[in-house]
Amino acid sequence: MLDMLIVGGGYVGLSVAVATKQAAPHLSVEVIEAAPESVWQKDERASAIIAAATRMLEVLGVWDEILPHSQPITSMIVTDSRTSDPVRPVFLTFDGEVEEGRPFAHMVPNVEMVRALRGACERLGITIRHGVSATGFAAGPHSANLTLSNGEVLETKLVVACDGVRSKLRDMAGIKTVRWDYGQSGIVTTVEHERPHNGCAEEHFLPSGPFAILPLIGNRSSLVWTERTGDADRLVASDDLIFEEELQRRFGHKLGAITVMGGRKAFPLGLTLSRAFVAPRLALAGDAAHGIHPISGQGLNLGFKDVAALAETIVEADRLGLDIGAVHILERYQSWRRFDTFRMGVTTDVLNRLFSNNIAPIRIARDFGLGVVERLPKLKSYFIGEAAGTKAKNSPRLLMGDTI
Repeated sequence: MLDMLIVGGGYVGLSVAVATKQAAPHLSVEVIEAAPESVWQKDERASAIIAAATRMLEVLGVWDEILPHSQPITSMIVTDSRTSDPVRPVFLTFDGEVEEGRPFAHMVPNVEMVRALRGACERLGITIRHGVSATGFAAGPHSANLTLSNGEVLETKLVVACDGVRSKLRDMAGIKTVRWDYGQSGIVTTVEHERPHNGCAEEHFLPSGPFAILPLIGNRSSLVWTERTGDADRLVASDDLIFEEELQRRFGHKLGAITVMGGRKAFPLGLTLSRAFVAPRLALAGDAAHGIHPISGQGLNLGFKDVAALAETIVEADRLGLDIGAVHILERYQSWRRFDTFRMGVTTDVLNRLFSNNIAPIRIARDFGLGVVERLPKLKSYFIGEAAGTKAKNSPRLLMGDTI
């Protein structure tokens, strides 16, 4: 019988495996990944990793491998305008450091993050099974059986579901969700531009949704471009000339002419919150537990916070000789993470509704609010600390840069 099975071999699933195995080497841990082994190498996206998460990756021994490929976000500006406006006034600016030498976030190519975490799994002796998925889950008093698509049945003390926002394991366990669709899609692509970004991230609030420009190494930026779903689908399907022309209108000319690099994809946006994060012999982490709007750039970082809390819960229970899959043990993890997740879900929902419109009185009110924050340095410092994860009370040890 295995101690822990993780379903989902993305960065959250791999991080749970590494964090747990590193702190408790005697535990047997395996990862189940439905995609073929080479798929992760084709991911062209990049993610914003907050300071607290980089602390955890340092403890896991992978950050030094990731850092040469990452771009520090040294500053951020927020604007609120329409596409047709000739001038985009800056309403809010942030300095990018939460402490000396540590920016509040880095932009990291997904492929480099997964590569480093897979390397750590290999060093720790964690098996990753590719090309099989979970088709059945049955929890018993002392163990759970996980049925795989190849017919194999694995017995384990605990299953961790990291299988995405449409988690099959969550459904198998009977965990309900609160969910709604925003009618928006996020277009993700990478561009090259003439002039350097100097590590500055930009968030343009446009009537159809936020348009985020996130700096990458070199004269490149990752874009998360929110549009109404029908418009997003048409833009992604359009020819390169039309797509780049529409993109340049939103991007502006501050960094000169731009060229799209690689592919472009649109992802439907919605809010999904699980009513429970745990069930007997099962814990949800990452998008399986929550899917939020990318307006705050916190989706992946919520998953890393799950990793830190879940690994600490499991390891401490094991050190006390307790059953790591018992629901009363897992409830500590749930109580640790559920409120923070609910708060972030509500915050992103309100921000998206507040800024994704062109109603004049609302625009005046929100721009006044941004202006007030800009003039209060202590309040700005608080917000940046919250975004970086360095101001949270009762944080898991890994997020504080400590070993479990």
